Amino acid sequence: MVSDVYYPSKKSDDFCEDVCGEQSTPGIVSMSRLRCMLRGLDLKAIVFLFVFVPTCIVGIYFHGQKISYFLRPMWQSPPKPFIEVTHYYHENVSMENLCKQHGWGIREYPRRVYDAVLFSNEVDMLTIRWKELYPYITQFVLLESNSTFTGLPKPFTFAINRDQFKFVEPRLTYGTIGGRFRKGENPFVEEAYQRVALDQLLRIAGIEDDDLLIMSDVDEIPSRHTINLLRWCDDIPPILHLHFRNYLYSFEFEIKHRSWRASVHRYKSGKTRYVHYRQTDYLLADSGWHCSFCFRHISDFIFKMKAYSHTDRVRFLHYLNPRRIQDIICQGADLYDMLPEEYSFKDIIGNMGPVPHSYSAVHLPAHLLDNPEKYKYLLPGNCKRESG
Repeated sequence: MVSDVYYPSKKSDDFCEDVCGEQSTPGIVSMSRLRCMLRGLDLKAIVFLFVFVPTCIVGIYFHGQKISYFLRPMWQSPPKPFIEVTHYYHENVSMENLCKQHGWGIREYPRRVYDAVLFSNEVDMLTIRWKELYPYITQFVLLESNSTFTGLPKPFTFAINRDQFKFVEPRLTYGTIGGRFRKGENPFVEEAYQRVALDQLLRIAGIEDDDLLIMSDVDEIPSRHTINLLRWCDDIPPILHLHFRNYLYSFEFEIKHRSWRASVHRYKSGKTRYVHYRQTDYLLADSGWHCSFCFRHISDFIFKMKAYSHTDRVRFLHYLNPRRIQDIICQGADLYDMLPEEYSFKDIIGNMGPVPHSYSAVHLPAHLLDNPEKYKYLLPGNCKRESG
C-alpha cells in the first residue's frame, strides 16, 4: 500500500506555473516566478535592488571621475615638495646686486638663450610670448606638425600666419614634421615623438653647451626680467623649474593651483632632452605667466579639447557645445566639470567651484598692455568670445 506523500516544492511549482488555476503562457510564467522571488524580499531589499543600485551605477557613469578625484588623498600621495628659490627683482636694482641676493655671481657677458616651442594654433599667445622675450633671445626655435597629439589633421598654422612674426625672422629656426596619424594610440606617444624632433631642430639652430634653453608650452610665458637674470648670473642650477602665475581663459581668472612645468636648462650636449615633466627639485618663484585655454574664438576651445593629450577628459559630447563653453568661460568654471587636482581633502574642498574673478591687470606681459584693444578678450571684464 502506497501512502500519499506531500511535496511542498511541488506545491510551490504549481503556484509559479498556474495563474487562476490555468496553465500559464511563457510570459505569465516569467512574471509568476518574479512574484515568487519578490515574496521572499522585504521592502528595504526591494528599494535597495531597484532604486539604490541603479542610482549608484548611473552616478558612477556620470560622476566617476569626480569620485576618483575627490578620493585622491586616499590612493595617491602628494609629490615631493619643491625647494623654493626666492626671486628678487626691482627695475632700479643693479644686475650684480640681484645675482648676489640669489647667492649667485655675475658673469662678464650674458649667456646665449634659446626659446623652443611646439606650436599648435595659439597665434596670439605666441605673439605675446615672443614680444615679451624678444630683447634677450638669441634664437627662436619653433616646430609644428600637421597632426595634433590625438592624431587629428591640422594645417601648418604658423606657416599661414608667418607674416605676423617678421620681427623675429632673422633669429627664427622653423621646422615642420609630418604626423603619424595612428588612431587609438596614446596621445602622449605622438607628443613625445614631436618633442624628440624638437631636440633635433635645436641642434640645427646651433645650440651649444652652457647656452640657456627655455622649455615650456606656448602659453607658459617666462617674464622678461627672469630670463635676463638667468643669462647674466653665474652658478645658477643646471636645471631650474619656473613657477608661473596660473590663469584660466584670460588674465581675469587666477588659479591657486601652481604652474611649475616650465623650465630653464644650461644646455649639455647628449644629456639635455626637451620634455615637459619634473626634472629637478628647484623652483624659482614668480617667474612668469601660464594662461591656459586663453583663446579668442570658441572654435579654438573646441579644437584644443579634441586635440591635446588629455582628450579623455571630454567624456560627453555636450561638453563641446559652443553655448556651454561660453557660459563656462564667463563663470570661470571647469570645461571638463572636474574637481581640483589636489592631494588633501582640505585643498580639494577649498578649491571647488568657479575661479574667483580678479580685476587686477598689474604685472602682465608688456605687449598685452600695449595693445589692450587687440587683446581685449584676455583682460578682466571681457569674457565674451567670438564664434570663430
